[in-house]
Amino acid sequence: QLVESGGGLVQAGGSLRLSCTASERTFSTYVTGWFRQAPGKGREFVAAIAWSNGNTNHADSVKGRFTGSRDSAKNTVYLQMNSLKPEDTAVYYCAITTWGLSATAAGLYKYWGPGTQVTVSS
Repeated sequence: QLVESGGGLVQAGGSLRLSCTASERTFSTYVTGWFRQAPGKGREFVAAIAWSNGNTNHADSVKGRFTGSRDSAKNTVYLQMNSLKPEDTAVYYCAITTWGLSATAAGLYKYWGPGTQVTVSS
């Protein structure tokens, strides 16, 4: 079971850090992905983090603003979001995949968390 936290309301240009924690050692051999879903839209890939070495893959829409990382001691994956824009407003989810860092389709991921709301005001 994965659980996201850290969402909230922030003004444009602000920052938030999302956390994704597993209830057990789920991450150890997987890639953890961050996705987001805005009202009326599909689930969009944001970032992927390889648990084994910390390598990452980020969507073009967030490159230079968002950074994925992991803390093995805390069994937690993070998404640091800077320079937030109103179009970043969405529910953010984490999930895991065995398909590697290049996996960007939501259908390749499993064990989705319930999500955390991020709202960016203009």
